[in-house]
Amino acid sequence: MIRAIYPGSFDPVTLGHLDIIKRASRTVDKLIVGVLNNGGKHPLFTIDERVDMLKEVTRDIPNVKIMSFSGLLVDFARQTESTVIVRGLRAISDFDYELQMAQTNRKMNPEVDTMFLATSLEYAYLSSTTVKEVAFFDGDIREFVPNQVVESVQRKVREKKAAYLRNT
Repeated sequence: MIRAIYPGSFDPVTLGHLDIIKRASRTVDKLIVGVLNNGGKHPLFTIDERVDMLKEVTRDIPNVKIMSFSGLLVDFARQTESTVIVRGLRAISDFDYELQMAQTNRKMNPEVDTMFLATSLEYAYLSSTTVKEVAFFDGDIREFVPNQVVESVQRKVREKKAAYLRNT
């Protein structure tokens, strides 16, 4: 059985992420979407909110499991008995960084390989950061995120803007 991890911050999950999840889930027996709890970043959503959003948008994909993790990805792979790491590539600039990470992970755990999936052309420009910026300026994000996520992003952005205004 091939068990894989698709790691990321998913803050918020985008249609590009969902595209990679769907395609990877057809390639492996079990896909674990690993939601990174990175203390160095200041996410819009809590780790639990990101996990819940991903569970909602993947509920119809039977071989997908959503889990949060912190620490090294290779340790998470060991804990979940995964032998493949899935990474999406939007542009050539992603490849340099992702190749270095794949080689580092392979050095740390030779049992784990990295599988790169080229992002579908329609999502090649898309990132969670872009979604948050568009939402912050009251732009329409419906073409960027799953329908179930739109209101959550808009609400969180409104809360963040209100908190900013209170503190200035």
